[in-house]
Amino acid sequence: MAKKLLNSSVIINVIGGLLLIMGVLMLTSIGFSIYYKEDVLPILLSSVITLSIGGVLRYFTRKSRDGEIKKRDGYLIVTLSWLCMAIFGTLPYLLSGAIPTITNAFFESMSGLSTTGASILDNIEDLPKGILFWRSMTQWLGGMGIIVLTVAILPMLGIGGMELFVAEAPGPTKDKIHPRIKETAKRLWIIYLGLTLVQTVILMFGDMSFFDAINHALTTNSTGGFSTKQDSIAHFNSPFIEYVIVIFMFFAGTNFTLLYFMLKGKFKNILKNDEFKWYLSAVVGLVLMLTPIVYFYTESQSFHDSFRAVLFQVVSIITTTGFSSSNFATWGPLATFVFFLLLFSGASAGSTSGGIKIVRIVLLMKNGFLEFKRRLHPNAVIPVHLNKEPVSNTIIYNLLAFIFLYLFIYTIGSLLMTAFGVPLIESLSTVATSLGNVGPGLGAYDPSHSFNAMPTASKWLLSFLMLFGRLELFTVALILTPYYWKRN
Repeated sequence: MAKKLLNSSVIINVIGGLLLIMGVLMLTSIGFSIYYKEDVLPILLSSVITLSIGGVLRYFTRKSRDGEIKKRDGYLIVTLSWLCMAIFGTLPYLLSGAIPTITNAFFESMSGLSTTGASILDNIEDLPKGILFWRSMTQWLGGMGIIVLTVAILPMLGIGGMELFVAEAPGPTKDKIHPRIKETAKRLWIIYLGLTLVQTVILMFGDMSFFDAINHALTTNSTGGFSTKQDSIAHFNSPFIEYVIVIFMFFAGTNFTLLYFMLKGKFKNILKNDEFKWYLSAVVGLVLMLTPIVYFYTESQSFHDSFRAVLFQVVSIITTTGFSSSNFATWGPLATFVFFLLLFSGASAGSTSGGIKIVRIVLLMKNGFLEFKRRLHPNAVIPVHLNKEPVSNTIIYNLLAFIFLYLFIYTIGSLLMTAFGVPLIESLSTVATSLGNVGPGLGAYDPSHSFNAMPTASKWLLSFLMLFGRLELFTVALILTPYYWKRN
């Protein structure tokens, strides 16, 4: 008997399990609906539908629960899981009438689960509190999910998981948190949850309500950027709140393995990590460069206000959180171009941020510079080093393929956006911000505007670009190739 190409029962079983988790998390929003005396039926019904379908899928595939997940199955599981969660995530929006159209509801749901933070909403404060909490919860779920994906699924698929995740070197080393991947994921979940709870408490000391504090903590640590206010963080006009969020955004953009080592008191692991040093240097350098530019360009604010605004926006964009305390698109062409470039970068591998990731950019630069030396010494073996360890050629090839695919998808996406009638600047920036899971774009879709006026076809395109970016490109791209569906 021919061997099955895909273990469909295992795939369906895993998706069913994820829908059960999602259905349970939907119920957490009901508490806020009850407290604020809102209609609980839309969220309750959404949860019942999601739990029922998830339960049915699990029940009819129960015999395959202990089945082996092969590499080919893994790609499809990850992609379909995110798609299914995005589809079911639309239910609270649709059933409550908060977002009445399927296109807008799917865009908002995918933006949440991919932790992109781009929104079609023009009336955020008018939405029911239960729906707003669910909106934030989708980002927290997406952020937590990407941690699990990074440590548990991507290494199995061999597409840049552990070799870009661990703190000490681009490959599995003795410095992993725990030799068992499940134990690693558990420890990272604890850190993720702990950061969220701590930030919630601290924000309440800044005169935020509990509701606003927990929502912003959920969307900070997931580097998502959804806010309960239309003006985002600018609404609060509070230096305390902004500095607290900056600190937690920076943590969320740090390799979670390093955060674990920091909590264990192993600071040497942080100090000798090349990616972290580049990450910190990029933030400090950009703030030092842009603060005087913004100060002299705006003229109407103090130097401290310029520093505060620049620090917040640099950390927000480089970590792909996307919160807004100011509109960086009004800071002049140089600052705007710098922020446009940051839409591509992302923060650390092994964090909840999106984008290309700093470690890839560092390795690409190092390999580029070493190419000059290789030209002079063609017979010499001159490897790239990261954290004083040589990087294998396999990782370099993977890196180059990733960069090529990233730029290829970006180019095709931008071409399609212009074909849909979106102006050039808006096309280039919205594709970059969607693929990098950042949030704000430029022009008509800058931090002070929503994506609501965008053509319907463009919203669907950007939604799937968010999925591509969140799942590290290859995960989705592979199942679209004929090679994936061939037996040999």
